[in-house]
Amino acid sequence: MTINFAIPSKGRLAEGARDWLNSLGIRIINISQSRGYSGQLKGEIEANLLLLSASEIPEKLADGSLHFAITGMDVVRENIAGWQASVNEVTPLGFGGTNLVISVPKFWIDAETLEDLDAIAAQFRRKHGRRLKIATKYTNLVREFLSEAGVVDYQLAYSQGATEGAVANNFADAIADLVSTGKTLEANGLKPLPGGIILQSEAALFQSRICPIPHQYRDQVDHFVRRATDGSS
Repeated sequence: MTINFAIPSKGRLAEGARDWLNSLGIRIINISQSRGYSGQLKGEIEANLLLLSASEIPEKLADGSLHFAITGMDVVRENIAGWQASVNEVTPLGFGGTNLVISVPKFWIDAETLEDLDAIAAQFRRKHGRRLKIATKYTNLVREFLSEAGVVDYQLAYSQGATEGAVANNFADAIADLVSTGKTLEANGLKPLPGGIILQSEAALFQSRICPIPHQYRDQVDHFVRRATDGSS
């Protein structure tokens, strides 16, 4: 048995993961698309490398298929119930930064706080006979956040496409989505709700708590984790 390590197969997280590994002197070699995007890591850590979708990685961490992985904090927290029991967030990596935030139509001039959102939701139900609909791909994180804030008169609608367009397309009344620059929100007539940041996310190195490290790799893994967390050699 060897160490299994995954990084995203494409996108900004993939580029950042490769750069971060390279900064530790870890080389990615023998990438093979015919075997499901696999390869090897050589250097500070010797491992099988799997290139997976960012959203697929949490499942593999949680079921013990992976020892280590790089992916976004948002997908781990959203897709693994009680994630800290099965996954250790070793260290944030300083790239892929984005906020998961509730956004509302810009013409909602009275929406300045979560308390305002709660009042608007209650008023919305009285006026329209239905609950305020919030479109999101992050149903678990949003539900937990709103529950803790005491917002109750709403319903979540799972967004399968571009969430930013859900309000303009009359699919929802508000959204909860990842925001980096805010330009896409602006183009769709939306604004972030002050106090509505659910999660400040970035890429992180994760280690499965349920996938044991083979004895012969423990010293190497301990050294790698030290390098990852504090840059020691």
